[in-house]
Amino acid sequence: MANNISDKAVIDPKAQIGDNVTIYPFAYIEGDVVIGDNCVIAPNVNVLNGTRMGKGCKVFQNTVLGAMPQDFNFKGDETELIIGDNVTFRENVVVNRATFAEGQTVIGNKCFLMEGSHISHDTKVGPHCVFGYGTKIAGDCTIGKGAIFSSNVIANPGVRVGDNSMILAGTTFSKDVPPYILIGGSPLKYNGINQGILEYLNISQKVQDHIANAYRLVFHGKNSVFDAVLQIQAQVPDGPEIQNIVNFIKGTKLGIVCKM
Repeated sequence: MANNISDKAVIDPKAQIGDNVTIYPFAYIEGDVVIGDNCVIAPNVNVLNGTRMGKGCKVFQNTVLGAMPQDFNFKGDETELIIGDNVTFRENVVVNRATFAEGQTVIGNKCFLMEGSHISHDTKVGPHCVFGYGTKIAGDCTIGKGAIFSSNVIANPGVRVGDNSMILAGTTFSKDVPPYILIGGSPLKYNGINQGILEYLNISQKVQDHIANAYRLVFHGKNSVFDAVLQIQAQVPDGPEIQNIVNFIKGTKLGIVCKM
């Protein structure tokens, strides 16, 4: 299918543009860029060198993709921003490419980034994640599938967020957020499991109860996180979700939110 590209857009001839792509006036696209089929690029969007965009993406006004990393270690290396299929970037979003040679910032399939959100260098985002208005994700973070960030969340450098967790509005955190939970408030606290999403994913009530019991041991027990993991393995019936929790907690380097 033919493209619909405005003659008022500025597009380097070396850029690789797929089929059925719409590019509006005053968009700016550099040469080392790949844009997949069926994408829509709104006016005043910047798609910069190193960006590899999948199919069916929508990029709204004033968004900048592939911006140079805001990292003092950046020395001008050729790095990438990898974007999956059917990702939506609303107005004024910024996503940085990686810092070091052959590094990648990654945004998974079907993510939705609301107005003013920012994903920094070398962060890896799984599929189906949502980033609310004004949310800022620092560099080198790892975000699991289906994670939801409400408005004005700040994730500090290097944190990990587990699958299908939700961070409530206005939250700032510097430690890892395990899978399937809600966190937020001031002071920051554990607000239970993310029941709405678990029900949406058709996770049975029995498994939800197992998840809740596992997190009672982590957040309400007086033992260390290490001992809580041992208790989970000894007391909570095993399954994929429980294994995911245990493996995530075992892998933490920064510690778990809401635990000393």
